[in-house]
Amino acid sequence: MKIKKKIFFKIHSWIGMQLSILFFIVCFSGTLATLSHEMDWLFIPESRAVPQKEMASKNQIVSNFSKKYPNATFSYWEHSREPYLCDIISKRENNQTSYVFANPYTGKIQGESQLTFQRFFRDLHYYLFFPFQQIGNYVVLIFGFLLLISLLTALTFYKKWWKKLFQLKIGKGNLVFFRSLHRLVGLWSIPFILLISLTGTWYFLERANVADIKQNGNTERPEVYYTLAEKDSLKEINAINLDFDRALNVAKETIPELKPGTMSVTENYLYITGKSDVPLVRERANRIYLNPINYKPIKVQNAEDIGTVMYINDIADPLHFGYWGGLTTKIIWFFFGLAISSLILTGIWITLKRKAIKRKGNKQKVMGKWRYVNWGLCAAITLYMYYIIISGYQASNRAIAVISIGWIIFIALGYYIFVYRLSKVIEKN
Repeated sequence: MKIKKKIFFKIHSWIGMQLSILFFIVCFSGTLATLSHEMDWLFIPESRAVPQKEMASKNQIVSNFSKKYPNATFSYWEHSREPYLCDIISKRENNQTSYVFANPYTGKIQGESQLTFQRFFRDLHYYLFFPFQQIGNYVVLIFGFLLLISLLTALTFYKKWWKKLFQLKIGKGNLVFFRSLHRLVGLWSIPFILLISLTGTWYFLERANVADIKQNGNTERPEVYYTLAEKDSLKEINAINLDFDRALNVAKETIPELKPGTMSVTENYLYITGKSDVPLVRERANRIYLNPINYKPIKVQNAEDIGTVMYINDIADPLHFGYWGGLTTKIIWFFFGLAISSLILTGIWITLKRKAIKRKGNKQKVMGKWRYVNWGLCAAITLYMYYIIISGYQASNRAIAVISIGWIIFIALGYYIFVYRLSKVIEKN
């Protein structure tokens, strides 16, 4: 039994230590992503809305959009999930995309941004700005398995862990304190860690289409066949001249109590998603494909009728990011995300100090060659991040400055805590 516990401890420590920086970036970016819309509200005044009883006509919003951007069009319209935020319309002009903020109550176009906090943290957490997005996505998803393994291995070598839910040792030195804090935070975070790791694992299985989860968990897009006359009519239709008010009325008649989520315009149909009375599921659980000529439904998916695999697939996002209950659950998820991030930091500190003290005599580096892997990946992520936000998003100087300040603070704190401060502690031993 002791040998097995030692093995589990080594596995737990290896995951948290050798992949420490990358692990922290994945967890911390996901934590910030939970409140990224609220960061937009805080730092981008144009994204704010004051709730009112009446909603503006969608057609009026499109008219205001067209007047302000006469040479632009759009293909994607995201309705605000929160009453204090504007709708976001993905504007396309001169082969460049930007995010336009439309007040859902007044219909006013309040401004635009090349890059939002929501988009930045979504991309960072989704694929870490790896040069090949699919590879980066799989790298992130692998950490769902690693987080689950970290939890299970910890429970095997902590003796009677349920009796230590209120135990925090202070006054016995930094190492004892951080070990106690690491255990305490970890114990209280068990349900949340389990939820995040299981949903992360599900994402991996869905992405890799294990057991046909990807096929069974997503609705196939409809194949639409039009007559020659209809094809000629389609050529004249674009997002600017569509009747969105009519389209939404048809959608609400098709799925009662539907609250619009997103609207997408393609060459063949108008695609609408939204929330209904079915709890927990994401907006894509309700899907309506409309004929853009006569606004008749081509294909309908009602969340009440979906199967088990599809239901699990559609509750994964709300449970993983915590937006299923509005601002309240997002704040709860944010603080538990900070707890997981702190587990990584305290775990790194504990392991580094223990190893550093043991290796002090022979002057070996505590992380060995893995320090090059971690800092090398961090450097690669940073360089390609700037490439994406500058050449891809063409972000403003202000956005680049904000991102740079945040990144510098992150690297500086990491160096101060785990290089400078740790070396000082070791010198005292």
